[in-house]
Amino acid sequence: MSDRDDYRQAAAKLLDPDEVEGVLTSSFYAAGAGPQAAERRLSAKAADKPTHYKVICISMYTGDLKRLDDMVDALKARGLTKANRSALIRYALSSVNLDAVPKGI
Repeated sequence: MSDRDDYRQAAAKLLDPDEVEGVLTSSFYAAGAGPQAAERRLSAKAADKPTHYKVICISMYTGDLKRLDDMVDALKARGLTKANRSALIRYALSSVNLDAVPKGI
């Protein structure tokens, strides 16, 4: 038996034939799946996304991240098991007094 046959047998054991067939016959690979099909897929994905929050990216100093993580760990140690960075930042935002923010921020 050749190496190629060994690889095919190993692949056959790993891959579910029905799943492979489903992928190969999906609309992604179907004939005529042009820009319109891609637009439909994108609009369907957009419709599934939640609208009550957004994922963002911010930069923070490593020292500030350490402090934030230490605060989250302290809250978890107090029994607030759902504490995380986002929740703590949201709480801090709700507590900010804009009149007390220094001008050099």
